[in-house]
Amino acid sequence: MFGPICFSFAVLAGQPQADSLQVWLADPLRKVLRTAEPAPDEGERAEAARGENAAWQLVVRCAKPLTGLKAFVEPLVLRGGKERLPEARARFVGYVPVPRFADSPDSEAVAKPPCDLPDPLLADPKIDLPAGQSQPVWVDVDVPTDAKPGLYEGFAKVVGTIDGRMVSARVAISVKVFEATVGASRLWVTNWFQTGNGTYDDPAWPEGERFERRMRTYARSMKAHRQNVVLTPVLELTNVSKAEDGSLRFDFGRLADYLRWFDEEGVLGRIEGGHLGGRVSTWESPFAFRHAVFDAGGNVSWKSSPPEDPDLQAFYRAYLPALASFLKEKGYWERYRQHLADEPIATNRASYVAMARLVKSILPELKVMEACHDHELVGAVDLWVPQLNFLRDQWPHYQARQAAGEEVWFYTCVFPQGDFPNRFIEQPLIKTRLLHWINFRYGVTGYLHWGWNHWQSDPFQPIGRIEESGLFLPAGDTHIVYPVKGGLLDSIRHEALRDGIADHELLSLVAEKRPELARAVAERIVAGMDRVTTDVKAFREARRELLVALGEIQKNGR
Repeated sequence: MFGPICFSFAVLAGQPQADSLQVWLADPLRKVLRTAEPAPDEGERAEAARGENAAWQLVVRCAKPLTGLKAFVEPLVLRGGKERLPEARARFVGYVPVPRFADSPDSEAVAKPPCDLPDPLLADPKIDLPAGQSQPVWVDVDVPTDAKPGLYEGFAKVVGTIDGRMVSARVAISVKVFEATVGASRLWVTNWFQTGNGTYDDPAWPEGERFERRMRTYARSMKAHRQNVVLTPVLELTNVSKAEDGSLRFDFGRLADYLRWFDEEGVLGRIEGGHLGGRVSTWESPFAFRHAVFDAGGNVSWKSSPPEDPDLQAFYRAYLPALASFLKEKGYWERYRQHLADEPIATNRASYVAMARLVKSILPELKVMEACHDHELVGAVDLWVPQLNFLRDQWPHYQARQAAGEEVWFYTCVFPQGDFPNRFIEQPLIKTRLLHWINFRYGVTGYLHWGWNHWQSDPFQPIGRIEESGLFLPAGDTHIVYPVKGGLLDSIRHEALRDGIADHELLSLVAEKRPELARAVAERIVAGMDRVTTDVKAFREARRELLVALGEIQKNGR
């Protein structure tokens, strides 16, 4: 990027305007506070492989109120040629109030609470900027896989009104597109989402199409951010009935539609079958599992029972083979993994293992995945998803599971806190991006987070709480997108996660031919699961080394 560029705007009549208005470029890995001042030149232009996203962050600040502020991006054209990149986007970065931080705050948190911190990328085409406040504009462009390598140059422009007079400024931006090409991601990524109650549906959508349109809207956002695993509430999407002979019948029509929508949108790399059960009451309590029951009139309802319950066992002996048959018929079986109950711990291990034994006795080939606190589940779990701090603490165990041919991912949520990378709004944005460098560094093949769109009463008040336990949820833990009628707003954290997933693919491609180089670069950035660099300049230098290396590999075959 070019360094900070400060302008005194000129009025339309051409007379000088001494309003101390400033415009500068900040690295998009910096969270720009409202109090930000022009920063020193970081000496970086945007750099990207083909198939990645390139971004800039333009910051506007004015000594007087600026009304009707708009931002535009002029075409990015290849130097010495006529080739252009696709149309770039310019979105204002919104702020959310953060009254408190995590119980164990990051030592490098970007501000002190209470504070307003940047997160949502707004849809508003124009905003008003109060005097003395800084306003970032997120400028980004998708670089096609067939883009011609080279330096693409263009301009970002801001236009607004001061004291009733129209003013504007133009800032040069550029992106170096490398020979390297980064395609689809091999890293498995899931963010659990609520299918929702339609609160934010577009009223213009036909009544019978609203659920499909909502799911496709979600799927397109996931696809654009390299998510490739979809949590699927299989029980809720199955219609259960009883035949005259007393046998159970299962209609998978709604499940078929749901999977087809996500498949057509390109997100369905893996399917996570939704949880079959949950805790009876408190965190320490055993698990019970849902099953259908019928009254004397043949009406169905759902009940939770322990694994040893005969009615529950009878239900799953009918349901699981029928589900497997449906998935195989539709071509989904190889992609399917099944959750049983979330986050088993030592005190409810017995009920979890009992359910796993039942499931495996009915369908031995079914792969069970689980976000787990307890690692004493060998034989019950096929795909392990420990919380990141447990992955660190029990790393030899998880290495042994990998050696045994089982998959290991990790997840973050309310925890871990402190200096661990996570998705909290209070943290430096680079830590969110480096989650997936941890994936590469330790050979952990997937990432899970529970909160894609678990909006509470006001999505723009990002602090949450789990009511039954009173557990405090740090800002940003509940969601990484924001709702608008008929659509979604991205966040700068969602952008950082996507770019981290692309970084993982970049590292993986380099490692195929130059494993020592990829490993050395990763270790330079990730010293440990709770020790990552927040030095943006060092990170950019490391990425450039990978981009150059991959370009050479793909051009020369080595």
